[in-house]
Amino acid sequence: MPDPVRDQDSLAALQKVLATLSYLLTRSRAHERQALQAGVTAGRSDLYLLMALENSGGVSRVGDLAAQLMVEPPHVTRQIGQLESQDLVERTPDSLDRRARQVAITPHGTAVLRSFRQASLAGLRQALSDFDDAELDTTMAVLNRLVDYVRERHAEEPRQRGRGA
Repeated sequence: MPDPVRDQDSLAALQKVLATLSYLLTRSRAHERQALQAGVTAGRSDLYLLMALENSGGVSRVGDLAAQLMVEPPHVTRQIGQLESQDLVERTPDSLDRRARQVAITPHGTAVLRSFRQASLAGLRQALSDFDDAELDTTMAVLNRLVDYVRERHAEEPRQRGRGA
C-alpha cells in the first residue's frame, strides 16, 4: 500500500527539482552559452518559435503557433517579423483562406535550429551519460505527461483580456 507521506515528499521534491531546472534552463546565460557553442545568434524565444513551427510540419498559422506557445497572437506576429528579417521564416499565402497568411520555416531557419539542437544534445548527453535507456525512457514519459497536463490546463483556462486582468 502506498505511503501518502512518502508520496507527498516525493512530489514535493520533484516539484522543487523541476522549479530549479526550469529556472536554470531559462536563464539568459544558459541560452547564450549554448547558442555560442552552436554558432547561433537567435534568441531563446526565437528558437522556441522555430521549434513550434517545425513541430507543426514546418508551416503554420500565427494563431496556431500562439496556442502552441501559450502566448497571444500579436506577440507571435511581431516575432515573425523579426525572424523574417533574419531569413529564418517566411510568410506564405494560406491555400484555404486567401486573406490569411501562413508562416513557414526557411532552410536557414532549419539549419539554425539543427545547429542549436546538436549543441544542446551534446550537453544533455554529457549530463546524463550515467543513465541507461530505460531510465531515460521513464524520465521522458514522466516529463511528457507533465507537459501534456500543463497544455491541457492552459487550454481550459479562460483567456484574460487587458493588462490588469
